[in-house]
Amino acid sequence: MPNFNYKRAAGIYSGKTTFRSASAPRYRRFETAAEAVQFAVEELSGATQRGCVLEMDELRLNHTQIVELYESAAFPLARRER
Repeated sequence: MPNFNYKRAAGIYSGKTTFRSASAPRYRRFETAAEAVQFAVEELSGATQRGCVLEMDELRLNHTQIVELYESAAFPLARRER
């Protein structure tokens, strides 16, 4: 995704899961898109991760696009070893 601005604020809508607890958050806001991308890839569980959406201004990205941003050479944060 050329010219993606990792420094802008962004939010993550977590995907739906079959066993979601009532207290599980559905939306989380981040100061930077880089933090939102990192959270979506490194912290969300598999089923929740696949259904998540990153929203930044009018831009909405699905899980596949989020992973592409995370794996990009331009990603500014340190990645967790898998």
